[in-house]
Amino acid sequence: MTDASSKDVPRDAGISRRAMVGGAAVGLAASATAAGAQQPTGSAPAVPLTDPTTRYPRPPFAKQSQPFPGLASKMNPRPDHGETSYRGSGRLQGRKALITGGDSGMGRAAAIAFAREGADVAIAYLPAEEPDAREVVALIRQAGRKAVAIPGDLRDRSYCSKLVESAVSQLGGLDILVNNASRQQQRQSLLDISDEDFDATMRTNLYGMFYVTKAALPHLKPGSAIIQTTSEQAYDPSENLVDYAMTKAAMMNFTKSLAKQLGPKGIRVNGVAPGPIWTPLQVAGGATMEKLQQFGGNTPLGRPGQPAELGSIYVQLAASDASYANGQVYGAAGGSGQP
Repeated sequence: MTDASSKDVPRDAGISRRAMVGGAAVGLAASATAAGAQQPTGSAPAVPLTDPTTRYPRPPFAKQSQPFPGLASKMNPRPDHGETSYRGSGRLQGRKALITGGDSGMGRAAAIAFAREGADVAIAYLPAEEPDAREVVALIRQAGRKAVAIPGDLRDRSYCSKLVESAVSQLGGLDILVNNASRQQQRQSLLDISDEDFDATMRTNLYGMFYVTKAALPHLKPGSAIIQTTSEQAYDPSENLVDYAMTKAAMMNFTKSLAKQLGPKGIRVNGVAPGPIWTPLQVAGGATMEKLQQFGGNTPLGRPGQPAELGSIYVQLAASDASYANGQVYGAAGGSGQP
């Protein structure tokens, strides 16, 4: 075997090798610089800044009331759930979600956002909310995703079991559960809360959540997500929402406790704690007329939030890139609140 020593190589070969190595280094550096210089702004226009204090309607609002549970389609102004504004990017492609209270409010915003992110969606709602539910179903289908509508009352244990089974059957599985549906009726005094009122709030907000989650667990695989809609009322309760605030505090603790139980199994459990959000809960007995007219005006942003402003939070908590978020409660209260 001949040793390729210097005496066997032409005089200019060493220079050529040095030049070649140096050139390669320069080329690599240039490539790295070029790669680092690539910006996504070249393919899409810049998003203009939006002043959050003036983005949506501010109080005073018109006097209005509806029988419980109320319809978003009859509110003035109509809430924004992201119907025309939410743009997806495939973050939930192929996922299968069940959302209680998916006809309006945060549930509707989540349903729209999930569908536009690539998920098939089943929604649960009261039969009286059918007009709003039809709009949501149409929006999900417009996004090219499967929509499943399952009306019923979460106070009924048998309905909760059938709800999950129907969602799993029609969606072909389940990996996102959003416990969002709630009952809220303001009462100025504890003496004004009847046993029937108290029972209805507890059974809707807590029993329903418990029944649905319990039925869903056997279907959830590692990587699945459970999201609870709790409230600022969990930690800063209003004087006229005693029973509702009690349930929201319980939901927050349910979230944190279950996150510890299911974390080792690869199932994440998180919560969203909205502040004053413009939903049918407010016009269907959830607020006094005086508070309704000034709703959200005492927040630092000077207005109530819109459901559309929370849609991306639900997406983030459901997406796999939030895999270390577990047992967390994400607040959205316009500058007030604790989470």
